[in-house]
Amino acid sequence: MADLLSGDTAVVTGASSGNGRAIARTFADNGADVVVADIREEPRLGGTPTHELIVEETASQAAYVECDVRSNDDLRAAVDQADEFGGIDVMVNNAGIFAHNEDLFGVDEDEYRTMMDVNAKGPYFGSQYAAERMQESGGGNIINLSSINGDVGTRSNVVYCASKGAVRVMTYALADALGPDIRVNAIHPGMIETAQIVEDYDHLEEEKRQERLETIPLGRQGRPEEIAKAALFLASDLASYVNAASLVVDGGVVNTR
Repeated sequence: MADLLSGDTAVVTGASSGNGRAIARTFADNGADVVVADIREEPRLGGTPTHELIVEETASQAAYVECDVRSNDDLRAAVDQADEFGGIDVMVNNAGIFAHNEDLFGVDEDEYRTMMDVNAKGPYFGSQYAAERMQESGGGNIINLSSINGDVGTRSNVVYCASKGAVRVMTYALADALGPDIRVNAIHPGMIETAQIVEDYDHLEEEKRQERLETIPLGRQGRPEEIAKAALFLASDLASYVNAASLVVDGGVVNTR
């Protein structure tokens, strides 16, 4: 199973930390060269930068590109960087932001625009630039990171839900527009142990933490490595007939509410 992505090159946005870091490392473990595209090089929770870790601990190659997904120039530069390793085969639009308990009546236009630019505009143009190159080379795969909040609405995260819902439906439309040579799918993570969740939990009392865990049938938070395995499946030939799909990885929350 260690050669599922042998010969492929992947661009992963937001790959310095969290789910993106796990995806990049898992792809490298399975033979892919990786472009780590992120606004910061250092992992948010500390440790060796992702691209250095890949080079040190796997047989794959990796490079870091500073990338703010709000910038189309940065996104294009990240896709172009894949040429160093033979050209892009897999695009993972992972970078995203989250507002903790946003106030519906307190969100201003700038906050709204930032959320939509990072979470929805970034994946759109990341997909556009990646698809242009993939069409030139004969095909590829695009994976967009949505959220369970792209499936259900919550009163405390209206703008976030809007941005992730846009990613979900955009994924389906992209699959229709780019088939048959490019597959496009989405992953919808639930509560995963990333820096965002760790920081969120730091502000919760123990009782509230337990209440959140009790909403998860598996009784625990997910791990970034579990999101990475889902991405590996979608990027590989194991998912050769999976297209325009949403893979929910949430421990069972959404379908048992």
